[in-house]
Amino acid sequence: MTVATPKFGMGASVLRVEDQSFIKGLGRYTDDISQEGLLHGYVLRSPIAKGRFTISSTEAAQSAPGVHLVLTGQDLDNLGALHSGAMPKQPDGTRAPTRDIPILCREQVQYVGDAIAFVVADTRALAQDAAELIEVEFHDEDAISSPTTALDADSPLVWPELGSNRAFAYHIGDKAKTQAAFDSAAHVTEVSFHNNRLVCNYMEVRSAIGEWNEAEDRIVLTTGSQGVHSMQKIIAEEVFGIDKKKLRVITPDVGGGFGPKTFVYREYPLVLEAARRVGRPVKWTCDRTEHFLTDAQGRDNVVNARMAMDKDGRFLGFQVDLIANMGAYISQFGPYIPVIGVSMSTGVYDISAIDVSITAVYTNTCPVDAYRGAGRPEAALLMEKLVDCCARDLGLTYDEIRRRNFIRPEQFPYTTATGRKYDVGEFAGHMDQAIKRSDWDSFGERLEKSKAAGKIRGLGMATYIEACAFAGSEPAKVELNGDGTVTLYIGTQTNGQGHATAYAQFLVDKLNIPHDRIRVHQGDTNDLDDGGGTGGSRSIPLGGVSAARAGEDLAEKIKRVAADEMEASAADIELVDGSARIVGTDRVMSFADVAKAAKKPDDLKGFGEFVQDEATYPNGTHICEVEIDPETGNTDIVRYTIVDDFGATVNPVLLAGQVHGGVVQGIGQALTEDSVYGEDGQLLTASFMDYAMPRADIVPFFQFETRNVPSTTNAMGIKGAGEAGTIGSTPATLNAITDALYRAYGVGHIEMPATPSRIWAVVKEARNA
Repeated sequence: MTVATPKFGMGASVLRVEDQSFIKGLGRYTDDISQEGLLHGYVLRSPIAKGRFTISSTEAAQSAPGVHLVLTGQDLDNLGALHSGAMPKQPDGTRAPTRDIPILCREQVQYVGDAIAFVVADTRALAQDAAELIEVEFHDEDAISSPTTALDADSPLVWPELGSNRAFAYHIGDKAKTQAAFDSAAHVTEVSFHNNRLVCNYMEVRSAIGEWNEAEDRIVLTTGSQGVHSMQKIIAEEVFGIDKKKLRVITPDVGGGFGPKTFVYREYPLVLEAARRVGRPVKWTCDRTEHFLTDAQGRDNVVNARMAMDKDGRFLGFQVDLIANMGAYISQFGPYIPVIGVSMSTGVYDISAIDVSITAVYTNTCPVDAYRGAGRPEAALLMEKLVDCCARDLGLTYDEIRRRNFIRPEQFPYTTATGRKYDVGEFAGHMDQAIKRSDWDSFGERLEKSKAAGKIRGLGMATYIEACAFAGSEPAKVELNGDGTVTLYIGTQTNGQGHATAYAQFLVDKLNIPHDRIRVHQGDTNDLDDGGGTGGSRSIPLGGVSAARAGEDLAEKIKRVAADEMEASAADIELVDGSARIVGTDRVMSFADVAKAAKKPDDLKGFGEFVQDEATYPNGTHICEVEIDPETGNTDIVRYTIVDDFGATVNPVLLAGQVHGGVVQGIGQALTEDSVYGEDGQLLTASFMDYAMPRADIVPFFQFETRNVPSTTNAMGIKGAGEAGTIGSTPATLNAITDALYRAYGVGHIEMPATPSRIWAVVKEARNA
C-alpha cells in the first residue's frame, strides 16, 4: 500500500519559512541590536606568538575622548578562566592538567591574537584609538607552530613548567592482538599525511552585548551561539562564580555556526563585566581578521597509519599514530575532538584488531576545537585514503576492496573494535547505487577523451559512516496561544539550518494545524530551564522526536478541553485544520476558542522528551570525478554523486541543502583551504586574500539521493544529517585527485589542499623522475 506524503508534515518538501525575512533583509543578528546608551568594546591583542609583556600605563587610554573603561588582566581577579572539562584518561589512568584560557592575559601571551586589554568607549573607533595608547612592552620568545616538530627535543616549549609540549596521550584498542594481525599479514599498506588546519568562516562574525539589569540583579548576554544554556552555565558558574539564574543568555538570528559558535569566548565575560562596571550596555563585534586569529580552528592532525591484510585483501589489523594540535590553550571541547574521531577509526569495515594512539600537543597557535564533523571527518579521511592505497597496492578496484571488507547486513547490530554500537547498515547497497548513478563503468571512455585533450582524469570514492545525535535528550514544550497559534519552545539553536520549518512539520503531523500557524522559539534561557544546543547533528533526531511527543501531549489536552465544552467524549474529537471537531458532525471549536475555554494554563501546554541511549550512525557513498590540466594544475570537478542513508527524511529540500553545504566545505578542505602559521607563529593566512574559500566556480552539480535504512536506535528512525556532507566529500575529492595522478604518473599521494600549484609541482617532479 502506498501512503501519500502529507503536504506539510514529515517527509514533505516544505520550503523554508525563515527565508521570507532573511531575503528581505529583516533578519536580526546580534550586531543589528542597538540599545539606548550602548557603548562599544575593543580587544587589544598580542602581535607576537610567544613572550612576556608589561603594561606600564593605561592612563592615556583612560583619558582619551569617549573612553569609559579600560580593563587589563590585573583588574579581573574576580573572574575565572575558561576551563575545559574534556581531558581524556591517559593510558596510565591519569588526566593531564589543562592550560586554561585567561579572560585577559597578565604577563604572558601564547599566540598572535591573545587578549591583553579591553577598552570601552562611545564608538568602536574611539575604543580602538584608545587601545593604541596603552603602553605595552613585549619581550619576544621563540615560538613553536608546527605539530610535526612540537615534540622535538630542541623545540621551544609553550608551557615550560610541563617539561614538554605534550598536552595528553590517549590510546584505544588491543596492541598485542593488532601486532599479531600484522605478524600474520600477507600485505601491509602505510600512509602518512597532514590533515590541514581550517578556519570556520561563517558569514556572521561573532558579536556580543552585555547588559546589567539592576532591577532583576542579573546580567544579560546577547550573542550568536549554538545554544544558550551551555553558555549560561559556563559563564555564570565557572567564570563569574554565580548561580546560573543570575545570567540570562539570548541568541537572536545566527549567520552560521558549524561548531565554533558553541564555545564561550573571552569577549562574552568581558562585555558582561564591563556592563556591570559602567552600568550601560556594552557591545563587542569581531572583525574578520580577529576571526581568523582568535575563533577556534579545526582539524590539524598529523597521521601515520598502517593496514594489515590477508592475501585476498581482507583487513586484519589497523594501527594509527596521530598527533593532534591543541593550539596554545585547551579549548572547551578540544581534547574530545580527536578522541571521538578515533572512536570511528574502523569506519564501515569489519576490522577486529586496532591499535590507535593519540598524542596531543601544544603549539603557539589559536586553540583548536570542533569544526563541522568534529573528529569524524578526520577519521573518514584517514580510513578512505588508506583503503584506496590498499586497493592500488593489491591491484584491486576501489569498489571491490570495500565490498570484501564491509560489515555485512546480517552482522548488525555490530560492535566495533572501539566500542561503537552500529544498529543497522547496508553499505554495499548505497555504494552500488552510487556506482550506477555516477556512470562508474563508463569512466574509461571519459578518461580517453581527457587524454586526447591533454588532460588527466580521476575517479574517487568514499564510503563513510559517522556517529551523531549522541545519547541524551532535548526536551520540548508546546503551547497553544490565545489566537489559536502554537509555539514550540526548544533548547536547540538554529544557525541557518531551517529549524522553524522542520520542527513545525513534526507538529503539523500531531496537531493537524496549518504550517504557518506554528512558531518556533529558541535562544532564551528565560523560556526553558535547560537545553542541549545544536551540534553533532542532534537537533532533528532528538529535538524533532521530542517535539512530536510534545505535540501528541498537547493534542490530547486540546481534545479533552474541546470535549468538555461540546459535551462529548475526548475519544470522539478529531483535530482538523486548526480546529477540534466531533467526528462525523459539523460541531467545531477553533483552537482559539479552545484556548479561551481552558480552565488552567497547563491545559494548553504539551511536553515531550525523547531520551536516546546510543548515537545514530548515518552513512553513505560519495563518488567524485575530476579532470586536471597538468600544465596548470587546475582541477575541475566534473561529476559528483552522493547516495546517503539518513534513516528517514524529514524534509527533502532542507536535507539537500544541508548535504550540499557540507560537501562544499569538504571540497574546500581538499582543494583550497589551509590555515598556515610561519615558524615564528605569525598567521600567514589571516584574510580572504590568503585563505582561499571554495567558490561557486569549483563546485559541480550534485546528484544526491537517499537509500534510507531506518535507525532502530531513534524512535522515528532518523539518523542525523547536518555534518555528513563534510565527512564524505573530503576523502572522495582527494581520492579522485590521487587517482588521476596515479593513473597518469604513478603518484599515490598528495597533501591537502590540492591547490593548482601543489598539483603542478607534483606533476613536474613525476615527469622529471
